[in-house]
Amino acid sequence: MKQTFILFAMLMIAISLPAQNLIEKYKQGTVKLIPDAEYANGNNWDKVFETFNDTLYGRHMGFRKNIRLMPDGSAVVDHPYRNFYTKFSPDGKFEKEFNIVNSNGEPFKKIQQISGIINNNTFFTGLDNMGNMTFFDFDGNYVKTLKLDYMSKGEIALPNNKIAVVGWVLWTEKIREFVALVDFDTNEQKIIWEHFTDRSCEPGTECNLFNYSYHFKEQGAISFNTMPYSKSTGMSASPIIANSGDNLIVVIPSTGEIIKYDLEGNKIGKSKVPWNNNYISVDEQKKIQRQAIAKYKSLKNPIFADWVSPEENQLALKSIIQDMENDLDKITDPIPIPAISTIIKDSDENLLFFEYPKKENTNTFNVWVMKNGGEFICQSSFVSDEYNLQINPSKMVFRDGMIYSLQTLNNAKGVPLRLVRFKLE
Repeated sequence: MKQTFILFAMLMIAISLPAQNLIEKYKQGTVKLIPDAEYANGNNWDKVFETFNDTLYGRHMGFRKNIRLMPDGSAVVDHPYRNFYTKFSPDGKFEKEFNIVNSNGEPFKKIQQISGIINNNTFFTGLDNMGNMTFFDFDGNYVKTLKLDYMSKGEIALPNNKIAVVGWVLWTEKIREFVALVDFDTNEQKIIWEHFTDRSCEPGTECNLFNYSYHFKEQGAISFNTMPYSKSTGMSASPIIANSGDNLIVVIPSTGEIIKYDLEGNKIGKSKVPWNNNYISVDEQKKIQRQAIAKYKSLKNPIFADWVSPEENQLALKSIIQDMENDLDKITDPIPIPAISTIIKDSDENLLFFEYPKKENTNTFNVWVMKNGGEFICQSSFVSDEYNLQINPSKMVFRDGMIYSLQTLNNAKGVPLRLVRFKLE
């Protein structure tokens, strides 16, 4: 009887102890992502994610997918350049493919990626090239369209029936970047932040260092950068937006500024990240450039585009190498690296500020908690033994202390893309 009582008491104590929260895990310094073997078990990934093999003008496009979680825990993945979405059950099992259909049951000819969910019952997409933001229910039935007169670099839903949008417009001599609040019911918009940049990065200027392209005689083009970050676009690193509780956070990556607004767009505070911006030195830039040149010189039979002749692929290679070699002497100044690359919100409303990686496959993040005006409390990183992690809010979504994610499995046979649920240890 005494042993039974002791065991009962120990059990009650264990039940009463709170589970380790996410912050305590972050404070360990490194968080290991452990895949849940039961989640999404049994899916035929070669079939479900067949579009992973998609290319456009010779460039791989199949990983350009986004994951969104529905209120019941179901997951929806969009397939850009295709005309459908894929739905998975709360336990990760493939359920169906679906499209947006109008009132007559006719499918839309062109779909965009899903940006988020509003009112817990309606999906909305990113802007198309005509400024349309489309809304549809969880069965793919069209609901409405909001019309914006600019282009977008990101959208998030807010709890008050509004959508925050990072917009941009090309003016004659300037580029205007801004953050707008768009009302779902009325389409009314309010600009809460804006910034202007001179359009000084024209072809042939130093702003185009490390940015290479080749236009084929038949059709299409290729383009790429040899540097992880440069001034090649002529634009500053665009603002990043995030929602934490009743606050909208606008972060300026180039300066590390954190601007806090309420959900109506009223500014309530401003701070700055506590770490300094990094730089890529002149020597580091030249080393990266020489490595890129060596890589392309090693190509014997390049296939930049499979729709043009081998001779034109060789001409593209020769042109690109020549441009890269010419740029070596133009590398004279350090390149400032943005303070933040992306932000992911966890399921405890903490914001994870990821530093811009100076080297590939690094994902140091700083945990910011919205309390007492907002503060950083620790630094951590994610690691995985089985997956090649891509750190991005469109690839990683928190729910109930776990991460639902689209990642590529190391050493996979066939299509490597997986829908995976990670436990944090």
